[in-house]
Amino acid sequence: MKSALLHVSLPVALCVALANTSLFDEVEVDLSYEHYAERRVESLPVFLAMPCNCLVNLAYVYMGLSWLLWDRGDKETAQSRYMRQVFAFMALFYAPVQWTRLAVLRRAPAVLDQWFTLPIFAWVPVWIGFIDRGPARWRASHAAAFELCSLLSYGLALVHERGFEVALGCHVGIAVYKGVRLQLEQGDGHTRRYLLLAVLSCAGFVALKLLDHWLARYRLFQRLTGHFWSKVCDVSQFHFSFWFLTALTQRAQGESAARQD
Repeated sequence: MKSALLHVSLPVALCVALANTSLFDEVEVDLSYEHYAERRVESLPVFLAMPCNCLVNLAYVYMGLSWLLWDRGDKETAQSRYMRQVFAFMALFYAPVQWTRLAVLRRAPAVLDQWFTLPIFAWVPVWIGFIDRGPARWRASHAAAFELCSLLSYGLALVHERGFEVALGCHVGIAVYKGVRLQLEQGDGHTRRYLLLAVLSCAGFVALKLLDHWLARYRLFQRLTGHFWSKVCDVSQFHFSFWFLTALTQRAQGESAARQD
């Protein structure tokens, strides 16, 4: 767990430092409450200004802690535990960034909210590569290089106002493609269900956020808005991705042990 925490916290610290410089002053981010359909409650403190969109971040914390502390005993190797714990720490670090963005409406947390999304999605193909190659052929250096490229891809936001959306779309596309290919090669009915739920949650995450103001025309989405439900879908895609990847990791390890016997 210490290795996973270190390997997540160091890039996070570097990104936080860079986000608080003038490097991203030209990046297109929204810095007003008008961007969100949920109405601000003036009587509440700033960290609960939009209570539903703020408190939903607790779901990331609960989900992240649940997977971080999940004990599989002898059924999990040190390397597979590391893959799971890195992903869990990513969820735990992401929650306060989103919450801070809503509380202070400043550029740095808004940039970090976008930026951190990319390496989170990138960890899915990294984990899939671990399952495909197995512990003997998998290299941490390859994972580090892939994550570094993911972080650097946020540079697209510096050259075009839609650069982040392009980078995110590529990350999502790669993650879905790799997941589907892995399912076709190694999956079963259970993992197919997890993958389908993860992909549907991902679609909900994107669509509900984009339709936030349009959906607010309907009473059902005026307090629990599209943006709120998009975050619920985000937590859900995290959760089902965990199930999909851990199930296939366990299967691959079982097959590897059987071949060695």
